[in-house]
Amino acid sequence: MKPNSSPRLLAAALLMGTLPGTAAIAESPVFEQVKVEAGAKLFDAECRRCHATDAKHESYGPPLENVIGRAAGSYPDYDYSIALEASGIVWTKAALRAWMEDNSGFMPGTKMRHVGIADPTVQDFILTYLDAITTRDGSEISK
Repeated sequence: MKPNSSPRLLAAALLMGTLPGTAAIAESPVFEQVKVEAGAKLFDAECRRCHATDAKHESYGPPLENVIGRAAGSYPDYDYSIALEASGIVWTKAALRAWMEDNSGFMPGTKMRHVGIADPTVQDFILTYLDAITTRDGSEISK
């Protein structure tokens, strides 16, 4: 990869470990922390206007702490759409990625409106952050 290549391409290459010598970097605890911090900033830019990450903070949408592994439409005392409540979906990373990209296409009838996040690198970072703020084990679900 050329030094003047796009930062997003570099980040994607690091995430996938495809640059020579980067596999160890992509799996290091330091890089994982960098991904979490970048994901938090992207979450703030893309999601925070409607979602809190902590139930103690009010938000328009349901809080997203512990979202990975949670059944869709199940956060207590939130008025979900009938479509989401009846979906039977569990929020895996794959389901969240599809939701971020095109939530109304993924779940016709949802009440949530947002501009999709089509960039898979941005999705990766946000998912890393959401995973970091998920405290349950999650081993019983496929990620």
